[in-house]
Amino acid sequence: MSRPLLTIVATACALALPALAHSRPLTLTAQLKNYGGDGAYIAAYLTDAKGAYVRTLWVAGGKAKYHQHLSDWNRLSAGDTKRLDGVTGASVGAGRTLKVTAELADALIDAGYEIRIDAAAEDMRDSPSEVRIPLSTANVGKPQPGKQYIQSATFELK
Repeated sequence: MSRPLLTIVATACALALPALAHSRPLTLTAQLKNYGGDGAYIAAYLTDAKGAYVRTLWVAGGKAKYHQHLSDWNRLSAGDTKRLDGVTGASVGAGRTLKVTAELADALIDAGYEIRIDAAAEDMRDSPSEVRIPLSTANVGKPQPGKQYIQSATFELK
């Protein structure tokens, strides 16, 4: 490769990498139904266009023995040894709101990725993939209905 061509390639890479690495906060809000039971365990996670697990955004409910009831998340994320690093909190009571913020790379938006939320409550039916929201600019701020525990879930990008 000639020197001028190497210089051009190096410059292009130097300019492109910061754009690829750029991220922004995503705020996910889930309003729970008044389902009449104990606090819900909730796992919010990201999957790629093929449905493969990418990363955990948040897990509400700290007792690991109940994580098996968040079955889709538990199955898909089983190989991720860091799946709970800094992304856990208390369970969420019926009728309450869960609001979490995570940093997401801009490259994931409008690229076929999906936010999924699994939910479960003690002595009640598990609800894998309770909510599935395509991670697209068209879905920003649009409430998506849940199946059993979640009234609606939305996300915002900053």
